[in-house]
Amino acid sequence: MQIFEAIILGLVQGLTEFLPVSSSAHLRVVGEFLPSAADPGATFTAITQIGTEIAVLVYFGPKIWRIIKNWGLAVAGKIPMSDPDARLGWLVILGSIPIGILGFTLQEYIRDAFRNLWIVAAVLIGFGIILGMIDRFASRRRVIDDVTYPHGLTIGIAQALALVPGVSRSGATISMARGLGYDRKSAAEFAFLLAIPAVMGSGLFELRHGLQEGSVGPYGWTGVIIATVVAGVVGWLVIAYLMRYLERGSFMPFVIYRVVIGSVIMVLLAIGVLTPYGGA
Repeated sequence: MQIFEAIILGLVQGLTEFLPVSSSAHLRVVGEFLPSAADPGATFTAITQIGTEIAVLVYFGPKIWRIIKNWGLAVAGKIPMSDPDARLGWLVILGSIPIGILGFTLQEYIRDAFRNLWIVAAVLIGFGIILGMIDRFASRRRVIDDVTYPHGLTIGIAQALALVPGVSRSGATISMARGLGYDRKSAAEFAFLLAIPAVMGSGLFELRHGLQEGSVGPYGWTGVIIATVVAGVVGWLVIAYLMRYLERGSFMPFVIYRVVIGSVIMVLLAIGVLTPYGGA
């Protein structure tokens, strides 16, 4: 039964990591309705996200390799620092600093207080409305090569908000990028690239924590491995779909979904079907 549940959670992780709907919120809630009726936990969530980030590395492989190569050449003084791919490398490093600092210092809250379902539901609704308003009224005059260092840091600060389940890493970064005038596809691409150090770092940190503690949550190591593999495969398919969709579509369907699912969670909490810290 636990293997089946791990597969379900891997599917949820892969389906929701790159959409602006918050994968951590979905894992938090879906876990309550599985037979085990348990919160998968921050460690399980972070490790399974390694699978989805491997999907990013595969999908954007040629571009990521070009960024790493040109960044290295720029550091060595062989090409100008102004090279677009070298700049992207520096921008990803700069934008990763806020979530790295806050993720390390707020461990106690990430594992406990932030996982309160009232908070999850509230930020699902609140940040969904913010995404909808920004996407509706922001201009689309900038592309990914136009990202400046101040913009990269600002988008990185927005990414740090995703430490709270329900905010959505991609939702926060895409909202900020759209607010700064970047088109939808460029905003999503930069958000995915920016997530690589943060998510991989978080996953490896939690993997180390799990090895030290001898536990990775209610599904054990087998469940974590299965969920991570499933999340990676499904995540790649979602990236491919989303990048095509954003050539013509808006974020409004995701905004509506966030408001609806957040409202449903609040109702279930109010009538006692769910409790803030677990038990469906």
